Amino acid sequence: MTYHVEISKPALKEMLRLPLVIYKRVEKAINELETTPRPVGCKKLKGYSDRYRIRLGNYRIVYIIKDKILYITIIGISDRKDAYK
Repeated sequence: MTYHVEISKPALKEMLRLPLVIYKRVEKAINELETTPRPVGCKKLKGYSDRYRIRLGNYRIVYIIKDKILYITIIGISDRKDAYK
């Protein structure tokens, strides 16, 4: 099964502001979500039925998984101090 991954406009803006080294790591992690929507180390966010986060050093990728239609939406990419605001 392959999921379709979409990056929301706000998340894309955040991603484009990242340093190049971090950008490449984030891009790789997002591409891997297509085949592994819940990679080792991902956490389900409390209070939501479909939101997860991946930790990449000091950065967080927050996303929504819709299993029935094999769809993932990236809703946030930010430094951990700003990730949950």
